[in-house]
Amino acid sequence: MKLMRTEDAVGQILCHDITRIVKDGEKGPVFRKGHVIREEDIEVLLAVGKDHIYIWENNENMMHENDAAMVLCGLCRNEFMHPTEIKEGKTELIADIDGLLKVDSGKLQRINSQGQMMIATRHGNTVVRAGDRLAGMRVIPLVIEKEKMEAAKRAVPDGKILTLLPFVHKKVGIITTGNEILYHRIEDTFTPVVLHKLAAFDCEIVGQYMTGDDPAEEILGIRRLLEAGADMILCTGGMSVDPDDRTPQAIRESAGSENVITYGAPVLPGAMFMLAYYQGNRHIPVVGLPGCVMYARRTIFDIVLPRFMADDPVSREEFWKMGEGGLCLGEGCDVCTFPNCGFGK
Repeated sequence: MKLMRTEDAVGQILCHDITRIVKDGEKGPVFRKGHVIREEDIEVLLAVGKDHIYIWENNENMMHENDAAMVLCGLCRNEFMHPTEIKEGKTELIADIDGLLKVDSGKLQRINSQGQMMIATRHGNTVVRAGDRLAGMRVIPLVIEKEKMEAAKRAVPDGKILTLLPFVHKKVGIITTGNEILYHRIEDTFTPVVLHKLAAFDCEIVGQYMTGDDPAEEILGIRRLLEAGADMILCTGGMSVDPDDRTPQAIRESAGSENVITYGAPVLPGAMFMLAYYQGNRHIPVVGLPGCVMYARRTIFDIVLPRFMADDPVSREEFWKMGEGGLCLGEGCDVCTFPNCGFGK
């Protein structure tokens, strides 16, 4: 790469895109990398502030920004995503399907710590739809040492900084607790909320049992739903510390105490949430939903439901980390913008 006066550059080859920015208007390349400069181009180049210009000189030890950006793209790209056309040394990855985006934070930090290169992504564990932007990447200089890009490859030898897990069809069973519901003293307003949230995904309801406050009936209902082929079981209510709230006991006995991931989560709303994974022949989430799911716009259920729908197990350690970002500010929000907010991130 050599710098020369623009007026002397006729016949030379541009080594990078030349960008023109118009206030309240366009921003984009007026000339592309590889363009052979013509006499009539000089006035245009001067008008975009290019009194001097870089022209291409072959150097086997250096890599052009476009080529280096594609190296970064290769370190991120996985199934179900594709890159955009590279422009001005930058490319992005676009989702091909609806799914759950996973980001390997450690790998991402290792790349961004290399210097002279960057990758910016969405938050991990978030829902994306086909056509959504997942990440953008570029190198900072016009050319970069090839060895620096090789070092980036060595930093993440298996690549795959991003993973997009497709949502899968789920057969869902519902256990509705509370004598007040069983004996029709009040209307069941919990189930419609759950069904509304499930409607955002590919689900079918394989059964619902009204069990009152009897843990033996809850256990029987859970077992019947498992026999019916449920891939996920949601128990509504009975999750507080009142003596007659027996849902945690029923979940422990149905899934096995050793398979309880958490009873309680550092998330508000949602502190009384419970999750166990029934092992058997399948790895099935058995979930205790606290009452806040019924009345709060967003809760712990909105954070973990996409994980269940993508067959992405949630670990104890992940629950421990949910405290940061686990406070929903919904009471102060006239309009709920979730997931475009800090809740659960």
